[in-house]
Amino acid sequence: MRATRLDEAQLTQRVEELAELLVDTVDGGASIGFLAPLDRSAAVAWWKERAAAVTAGQLAVWAAFDGHRLIGTVSLAFPDKPNSRHRAELVKLMVHRSARGRGLGRTLLAVAEEAAAAAGITLLHLDTETDSPAERLYDSAGWIRAGVIPDYAADPGGELRPTTLYYKRLRTTAPTG
Repeated sequence: MRATRLDEAQLTQRVEELAELLVDTVDGGASIGFLAPLDRSAAVAWWKERAAAVTAGQLAVWAAFDGHRLIGTVSLAFPDKPNSRHRAELVKLMVHRSARGRGLGRTLLAVAEEAAAAAGITLLHLDTETDSPAERLYDSAGWIRAGVIPDYAADPGGELRPTTLYYKRLRTTAPTG
């Protein structure tokens, strides 16, 4: 397995594969902002809309490959306000159902954390569905629960579910100077 940071051209080139991963993730029950069944064309359009943010440096996207097959992704969203440049949000950590249980989620999480630290980010945050498998990953990776918001988002089936907020402080590896 290898993880590669995608630029705008690579994201655009891989948009069909990214859409397939998004559809698979939603169909698998992950609450990542979409309702099931997710139309493939809507998934393609969603990924295409991310390309400009990648070019602008507002979003960093990594894709994980098993050979040539795209099997996972994770992104970091960077705020544009001057008082928040020290932090980023971990978004859309997805692993294809056929690749789960092999540590890929943990690998993608580590890739994003390391890249954030190298970029001088000192604080990461995320939200995830309470009692989801993702919570076990974040808990075991040293993320801190900040709290739970009831009825925050609908799961893929449309049922309102609570969301857990997490954060993690990072040691930067960026040169100081």
